[in-house]
Amino acid sequence: SLEQRASVPVEVIPLKRAELQKRGVYTRTQDPKQSTEFTYCRFFVPYLNNYKGWAMFVDDDFLFQGDIADLLDQLDDSKAIMCVQHDYKPTVTQKLAGRAQSPYPRKNWSSMVLWNCGHPANEPVTLSLINAESGAYLHRFSWITDDNLIGAVDFSWNFLVEWYTVGDKVPNAIHYTEGGPWFPDYRNTDYAKEWFDELKKYESTLAKPRLLCPYELF
Repeated sequence: SLEQRASVPVEVIPLKRAELQKRGVYTRTQDPKQSTEFTYCRFFVPYLNNYKGWAMFVDDDFLFQGDIADLLDQLDDSKAIMCVQHDYKPTVTQKLAGRAQSPYPRKNWSSMVLWNCGHPANEPVTLSLINAESGAYLHRFSWITDDNLIGAVDFSWNFLVEWYTVGDKVPNAIHYTEGGPWFPDYRNTDYAKEWFDELKKYESTLAKPRLLCPYELF
């Protein structure tokens, strides 16, 4: 969805923990609170981008409805990172097919991050720090000691489903943070229709039908 609506060139690169482990980049042991395989992978972005330029991390449960160029126009080189600064307190104890929901300060800020990879404030984000520090430290961006270096982005670019409302306006980036319509319990969640419409568009481009996960069979 991001590529389909982008008016500027974009390169989408999946972050795969197994590949980072094979390269010797990711050496952390499994965290029992880790709810996805990219819980910690996101923090390798400055390293993987050679600590140069801007790069964006985004969770895999987003549906983009806006043009990413409009977000990139907001980049501020004085900031170390930019993100939507949610005041989010989860209403459920589980998410994503039964995985535990862990509340903490700056919850969901790290689910979409614009990284200014070469900013001096990000110099501490080394492999040793990422592989050793706690999830709480990393997800709160605790290496950034000046809060003014964390730039704010409009909430429409990380629109938490069933948390925010915008009336009839379609958000720029829909985030199914507590569970998307690909899960049986969330078939009728807000913005489910938009997701199914996007799925149909994608499937129409495939040469042959894709294999379905068991929970998709409905």
